[in-house]
Amino acid sequence: MLATTLACPRCQSTHVVKNGRIHNGRQNFKCKACGRQFVQYPTKKVIGQETRNLIDKLLWERLSLAGITRVIGVSEQWLQTYVNAKYEVTGRQVEIEEKKRGGLTIQCDEMWSFVGNKGNKQWVWLALDWKSGEIVGCYVGNRSGDGARGLWQSLPSVYKQCAVCYTDFWEAYEQVIPESRHRAVSKKSGQTSLIERFNCTLRQRVSRLVRDTLSFSKKLDNHIGAIWYFIHHYNSSLLV
Repeated sequence: MLATTLACPRCQSTHVVKNGRIHNGRQNFKCKACGRQFVQYPTKKVIGQETRNLIDKLLWERLSLAGITRVIGVSEQWLQTYVNAKYEVTGRQVEIEEKKRGGLTIQCDEMWSFVGNKGNKQWVWLALDWKSGEIVGCYVGNRSGDGARGLWQSLPSVYKQCAVCYTDFWEAYEQVIPESRHRAVSKKSGQTSLIERFNCTLRQRVSRLVRDTLSFSKKLDNHIGAIWYFIHHYNSSLLV
């Protein structure tokens, strides 16, 4: 208990204790009555657009949110709120140039991830255009036929109508891909090597997808948002 008469700004209780320090070294306090955390004599810090643009770029790299706060000097609470808002408005459909109907080939694969704990598995289903290298489909869900169906529904219409689809032998693909255009192949064939390589890229660039990590997602919406945020960046980088 503090010897001073410091009062909580929310409930005015004086039952206040020290609770570590914030990112800039100032003493942080916590109200035992309502749980509010605060600093004495706070100064409002305006986060400029230049800093926000830098954060946007850092989110494309393998940095945890805690790491970004240490580099940039913003609070974890502000950054989490900023990231939540950004991922909420991130589109869940691919944005690619219109494709002609003939000669389309895609490679499909699924990769394991989790949210909250490793018991809550979330499989990331992906489809890649063999010619352009673009990610043309993505779905996050279970590894059953529902997951494969979600991936199929995420594809632009031209791919669902015309593309030849190369996958591994996972049976869920057979439930949704037309038999005449489905090619189940082994990894040794090299026919799914591009999407497998992208899986590695995704794990290297999105920290919450690393198999053994402290940066895992706590919320499914943010997990999905982070994946799509990187996919949009990856596809746009292919056009440069």
